[in-house]
Amino acid sequence: MLTFLLSPLAALGGIIVNSDVEAQRISIASLRNIYTLRQTLWPNRQPIVVFVLPDDHPVNVAFAKEKLGLYPYRLRQTWDRMSFSGMASAPIQVKDENEMRARVRATPGAIGYTSKDMVYDGIKTLRLE
Repeated sequence: MLTFLLSPLAALGGIIVNSDVEAQRISIASLRNIYTLRQTLWPNRQPIVVFVLPDDHPVNVAFAKEKLGLYPYRLRQTWDRMSFSGMASAPIQVKDENEMRARVRATPGAIGYTSKDMVYDGIKTLRLE
């Protein structure tokens, strides 16, 4: 039981967006499309700015596996392929969750994720459908 509570999967909180994003919820398919750089605009045509934690960060690993159904190295391969081919810009990597929250709060159209499902000024948490 204690192992489960300390695992990265148990620590994953929510999908966060800048408060100007009109959405209240997001489908798993849309979330996967955003993080694999196939969807670059919100439904209101606002550009999506994607923020991620380092590849080996426990919250990133949990997010990739639990929410996207992908291994982090597969995400990195997708980002590299899309950015090197000029089809999309790679997500912006931040060093930790504090920077993630600060950057999402300050960036219109931004999306990110955290280990704690908490309320922060200037940030909304999206519900997964």
